[in-house]
Amino acid sequence: MSKKVAVILSGCGVYDGTEIHEAVLTLVNLDRCKAQVQCFAPDIPQMHVINHLTGEVMEESRNVLVEAARIARGQIKPLSELKVADFDALVLPGGFGAAKNLCDFAVQGADFQVRHDVLSAAKAFAQAVKPVGLICISPVMAVKIYGAGIICTLGDDDSEAAKVVRSLGAEHRACAADDFVEDSTHKLLTTPAYMVAQSLSEAAAGIAKLIERLVALA
Repeated sequence: MSKKVAVILSGCGVYDGTEIHEAVLTLVNLDRCKAQVQCFAPDIPQMHVINHLTGEVMEESRNVLVEAARIARGQIKPLSELKVADFDALVLPGGFGAAKNLCDFAVQGADFQVRHDVLSAAKAFAQAVKPVGLICISPVMAVKIYGAGIICTLGDDDSEAAKVVRSLGAEHRACAADDFVEDSTHKLLTTPAYMVAQSLSEAAAGIAKLIERLVALA
């Protein structure tokens, strides 16, 4: 029987939403593992909109759910409809949207908070001891979801993000882009992807390993 996996997206585009490569690699590997996938996103305005050609902030407003629908080919639901009982596992790809729209780490640093609906959904999976995969910058949210002592990776052990999660009580482990870290007690899987990846192939290798393990645990 195929596993059902929920994927939470944060928009569309590395600088203000979901990192598209990471999202597609997540979806293609879930498909290869014969998982049934449903994408979700918060139905909220983005923190801001970035011109991905120039890197400059644009004077317009976009909706996270509407933008994320571009990646999901329209097959996406509001995060408010996500019910943990309907799924065997959860995945959050990275991109600045994870740190801007799902939480405010990009602005607040160590004082960041996770959006209430994102935190509620992720905690429901954690409390049910269902596998959760956090990719790229998304693992900064691990300590907010699981509490102190959670094991995770953001890649480089000396990065500012790693220092923050350690200061909040997480156990950070260095990890190459083509690998992942598993907290077997909590069934949490993390991989750094473009936090440290120097190529698409490196990011792809780590995400593929994480997804294969996630589905096996589900």
